[in-house]
Amino acid sequence: MRKLIFMATLALLAASCQTKEDTTKAPITKPQITIEGGRFTPEALWAMGRINSVLPNESTNLLAYTVSYYSVEENRSTSWIRVAKETENGKLETQSEWVGYEPAWWNDKIAYLNAGKLYIKGDKKDIALQGFDKDIDGFLISPQGDRIILIAQVKTVASTLDKHPDLPLASGRVVDDLMYKHWDEWTETAPHPFVGDLTFNGKSLVVNNLVDILDSTPYESPMKPFGGVEQLAWSPDGKQIAYTCRKKVGLDYAVSTNSDIYLYDIATATHSNITKANKGYDTNPSYSPNGQYIAWQSMERDGYESDENRLMIHNLATGEQIYLSKGLNTNVDSYYWKDDNTLVFSAVWHGTSMLYEINIEGLKSIEDSKSFEGDFECLTTGQYDYVPAANVGNTYYCLRHSMREANEIFRFCKGEAPVQISHENDNIYSQIEMGTVVPRWQKTTDNKDMLTWVIYPPHFDPNKKYPTLLYCEGGPQSPVSQFWSFRWNFMMMAANDYIVVAPNRRGLPGFGNEWNEQISGDYGGQCMKDYLSAIDEFVANEPYVDKDHLGCVGASFGGFSVYWLAGHHEKRFKAFIAHDGIFNMEMQYLETEEKWFANWDMGGAYWDKKNKIAQRTFANSPHLFVDKWDTPILCIHGEKDYRILANQGMAAFDAAKMRGVPAQLLIFPDENHWVLKPQNGILWQRTFFSWLDKWLKE
Repeated sequence: MRKLIFMATLALLAASCQTKEDTTKAPITKPQITIEGGRFTPEALWAMGRINSVLPNESTNLLAYTVSYYSVEENRSTSWIRVAKETENGKLETQSEWVGYEPAWWNDKIAYLNAGKLYIKGDKKDIALQGFDKDIDGFLISPQGDRIILIAQVKTVASTLDKHPDLPLASGRVVDDLMYKHWDEWTETAPHPFVGDLTFNGKSLVVNNLVDILDSTPYESPMKPFGGVEQLAWSPDGKQIAYTCRKKVGLDYAVSTNSDIYLYDIATATHSNITKANKGYDTNPSYSPNGQYIAWQSMERDGYESDENRLMIHNLATGEQIYLSKGLNTNVDSYYWKDDNTLVFSAVWHGTSMLYEINIEGLKSIEDSKSFEGDFECLTTGQYDYVPAANVGNTYYCLRHSMREANEIFRFCKGEAPVQISHENDNIYSQIEMGTVVPRWQKTTDNKDMLTWVIYPPHFDPNKKYPTLLYCEGGPQSPVSQFWSFRWNFMMMAANDYIVVAPNRRGLPGFGNEWNEQISGDYGGQCMKDYLSAIDEFVANEPYVDKDHLGCVGASFGGFSVYWLAGHHEKRFKAFIAHDGIFNMEMQYLETEEKWFANWDMGGAYWDKKNKIAQRTFANSPHLFVDKWDTPILCIHGEKDYRILANQGMAAFDAAKMRGVPAQLLIFPDENHWVLKPQNGILWQRTFFSWLDKWLKE
């Protein structure tokens, strides 16, 4: 988990979130769109297919992958599973496709979910799982195929109707403890893993002898709000399950990130905690193919959800635990075992996310495992972000995207350039002109080197003057890497003739842990100086920048940044846009649901007058500088955002209007920290550019 309170760059994750398909309606198929004038539009963005996963199968030489399509007219989406083979010309040829999500190969067949039910894809008819009546959120079939883990919600909080059956129409909730809300829902259930015996005879699929591993406790596995089946793993012999869990409730849960990796022995139904010595996040276990090790991702410090995400392994025979990514100086974002001695993982460095490989064979002769520092081999290059998928022999499969292109499937062998084998959105790319993205290293006020991405409009003319936007990243500790967003889309901004300046300011990973950690307790400090350094240097040195028409935009921590800069920009900017931003820090400390974040990043409670870090934080609350607001501002917020409540955006809008500052409020009653519905997404884009055009072009 990265700073979930603010993650603007989770737009990629938002795009891949699957919802239970409405089977009463016809599925959404790939939209056909004609784009006039070669200009990238919101309608074109929402017509794009969104590839979310890729699963190669060595025995069949087939690939399974998922792709989602959206209908603006119907305001919904459909997730498709597609099975394809690679042709001689290096492209994928579809063999079959059907509606579903979360596919997994089971030998030469595919198990998948649709509308909360599990199916096995059949030659003539798909076979539904029998013996489990709950909606299924995820599943893992054992290596032997004789058992299955099913993830389903278990009720953990008694409802008003449970307590007062004579009041069936009462809508009130009586709350006794934290966390009573999370992300975008009231906390009433927890995901639990159920394990049972699985039988499949080709005609029926049945699960029996189901056991709730968490035994009706209120704990979560996988952990909300974003955890999936990657937080659990089968041992190669099928006798053991590794699972992630934070065994805390109420206030203890709300203030702590201390999750652990537990091993569940199926024969004895016993649990053991292999990471109890570590106090921070421990997540995403995975057994080595030979069963000798368990790998997992680990953060060291309790309460700090943006601590370095380390790659660790646990020797099941000796109990030794080894910090594999020591010396990497950045986060390991995702990983998998290539073979018994090799792991492949992704990590951000200097604004791109590359694939790396590490070999652990030498560990067998190292007595003091804590001294091990692995040799990391970088497998990829270029101005892209890569997401690891799997290996088939010596061939690597992955997803790749950039600020100029959405996810596509690539394969490569070591030492060779990746080859694109999916071409999901070629029909759209062929009709539009994309802008260019250029890295720019700049000096900060403390003489550090800062990477800034500059995005130029298509057909850029250096003899013209362009309105320019300063982009403020969320997180606050999520990277400005080569991400593709289906909302904060830089190519869309460029298509509207804006230059975008996107700095990797203080508090972002990929530039060392010191750079990443500097922001905690210093929201109004060096990171804001970095923003102003980025735009000032660019304006001063590039004659094509219209310095009289500068805008500043951002979401989440980026929204906080906009509100803060509105009171400190000294008339640099002529328009602001803040989405889901913090306006009043004192209220945010009490309103946000994950209290560990507020305690760590704000430095503590605002009533602790002796805490200098906390007092500095709250003294920099944007609402305290409204007397200096003098620039038009658009405030956007979702009413289902329980990270940063919608009253923050409403209060900022009210303050601007009461100050006599031109302002507009875009409020979404049915959206959370993101904007996920197609028509709301189109409305967002239209409102965004209408506001900018009004103040930066007229």
